Amino acid sequence: MSAPSALPSAGYGIRFARPAESGAVAALLARAFADDPVMAWMIPAADRDRGIARYFRLAQRQQRPRAGAVRVAATQDGRLLGAALWSGPGTWKPSAAAELAALPRYACVFGLRGLPRAGEVQNAMHEVHPPTPHWYLPSVGTDRGLQGMGVGSALLGQQLADCDRLGQPVYLESSNVTNIPFYEKLGFRITGEIRLPEGGPTLWPMWRDPDPAGAGATHQGASRGSSGHGPMR
Repeated sequence: MSAPSALPSAGYGIRFARPAESGAVAALLARAFADDPVMAWMIPAADRDRGIARYFRLAQRQQRPRAGAVRVAATQDGRLLGAALWSGPGTWKPSAAAELAALPRYACVFGLRGLPRAGEVQNAMHEVHPPTPHWYLPSVGTDRGLQGMGVGSALLGQQLADCDRLGQPVYLESSNVTNIPFYEKLGFRITGEIRLPEGGPTLWPMWRDPDPAGAGATHQGASRGSSGHGPMR
C-alpha cells in the first residue's frame, strides 16, 4: 500500500479508535515502526512487516478494555493518519493471568528466536518503570509521509492537556534516539537508559511532569515509530 505524502485538505480530528478499526490501526503502526530498532531486534526479518502488524493487533486487545486506550488522528471519511496506545494510572501492567493467556499469541508474533528477546525487553522495561501513578504511552506513530506536519503533536496534545488539567504525569520509553527532541518539545525529559543484552538497542525512559499552563498541547511537530514497546503487554 502506498503511503500518504500530504495532509488531507479537509483536515482531521482526534478521537477514540473504534473496535472495527483495530486492523487499520495495526497496519498504520506497523508502517510507522517498520524501521524501529527494537522491533528489528525482536522480530525476524523474513516476516517482520506481518509480525509487527500482528503485535499491534495483540497490543490493542490488551489496551482495549481501558478507557481512552486507543486514540487516532483521522479524517472525517475515516482515513487514519496516526494512532497512540495509552494506559491510565495503575493500569499499565496486565495481570499475570492475562500475560499467560496471551503468551501463545505472542509466540506466533516473535517466533522461537524472538520470544526470549521480547521477554528481555519486557523485563528490562518493568525493572525501571516508575511506581508513581502516571499515564503510560507504550506506542505512538504517524503514517509514513506525514512526519513533521503536526499530526504527532495533535495526537498526543489532547491527552497531555488532560493530564495537565488533572495534574497527572506521563511516562514513555523512546526506542529511537531521533525522536527524543520531539518528546522534549512536549515537556518530556530523559530519566536514564535501558540497554538490552547481547548488543541489543537502547531505549530511553522519559518522564513528563504536568504543566499547569498546559503548554504541552501547543507544541508542533510529528514523529514516526515514536515510542517504545511492551512486547508481552
